[in-house]
Amino acid sequence: MERVQKVIANNGYCSRRKAEELIKAGKVRVNGEVVRELGTLVDTNDTIEVDGFVIDKAEKIYILLNKPRGVVTTTSDDKHRKTVTDIVNAKTRVYPVGRLDYDTTGALLLTNDGVLTNALLHPSNNIEKVYVAKIKGLITEGHRKTLEKGVVIDGVKTGRCKTRLLKLDKKTNTSIVALSIHEGRNHQIKNMFKELGYQVIKLRRDSVAFLNCDGLQSGEYRYLTTKEVKRIYNLINTKK
Repeated sequence: MERVQKVIANNGYCSRRKAEELIKAGKVRVNGEVVRELGTLVDTNDTIEVDGFVIDKAEKIYILLNKPRGVVTTTSDDKHRKTVTDIVNAKTRVYPVGRLDYDTTGALLLTNDGVLTNALLHPSNNIEKVYVAKIKGLITEGHRKTLEKGVVIDGVKTGRCKTRLLKLDKKTNTSIVALSIHEGRNHQIKNMFKELGYQVIKLRRDSVAFLNCDGLQSGEYRYLTTKEVKRIYNLINTKK
């Protein structure tokens, strides 16, 4: 048997901390009865509902999506915009691992594996993410080095990163820069450039760890292989 908040988190609905908040708020039911005790134990025969949604004990699946522009990285949207889960026709409910902005494209993982989701998002695991940004202005070598050392955003300095200048276009007054980061702060790439006086025109996430969108057109997706899933878990475990 396992604690109910762990089961909710492991099935990808939300983090364990959020599950505990939902339990305290009386939004979790086990076999039709509201539970408020964090130590409540459940087994595979119990039916768990969170805010009216029945937790699916289906097999774990892992999907890599090449997210297009104009799609929100949520499972639902009060503005009725298309979501990433509208694009992915999965056999069971899946959730995005982290977020990409509405106008940001590229590699996005979706899964119902809460353990893997939490591990990928936890800062201590230092999972590398590579972004390619097209910015307004001709970036200087000095500013590129500043990005690598860290930029202060809202009073907190970003971690060290790697950059690579891909293109300087004097005719259009634009630059294309690749950045490899290990954080996932809200609007981080855009804010890093903003602090140095550059506006991000286009932003694409090229990869998460070793996973990239090679062979996937915008809006296309594929299931990860068993070998790839094991490799991700091995990558996480080696960083502990």
